[in-house]
Amino acid sequence: MTRRTPEADIQRAIVHTLRIVLPRNAIIHHSANEVGAGGKAARQRQAILTGMGVFPGFADLIVLTGGQVLLLEVKSPSGRLSPAQRAFRDIAKAQGFGWALLRSVEDVLGALADHSITTRAQALSSRRRIADSDVAGGQRRRSRA
Repeated sequence: MTRRTPEADIQRAIVHTLRIVLPRNAIIHHSANEVGAGGKAARQRQAILTGMGVFPGFADLIVLTGGQVLLLEVKSPSGRLSPAQRAFRDIAKAQGFGWALLRSVEDVLGALADHSITTRAQALSSRRRIADSDVAGGQRRRSRA
């Protein structure tokens, strides 16, 4: 039986939404950077992961699309950033990367808009406008002939 948490449920819904709204070639990746609570074994596993390059406070999700990088931290409605997560946010933003705190699916849609990330709907709308203007332009050219 899997143990479920509100934060994990929110993250699954966010990933599902991202897979629907982002272009098909977008990369959505979860950085499994935590071992969780536990005793000596958990501390040893965390030490191994740190040695392998796990960065404390790294974002839960990384979105790569259209030449952009967006780092997403998922929290439950009452969840708070840890000191390591705040430090990571500050470092990432100082380097010019997009970073957002998400508590819901609505938040992820807002984050995409805030960071000017094109969704499938926007791309489709843009292609339709271009096609419509091409058709209209062709009709104008034909009427002049």
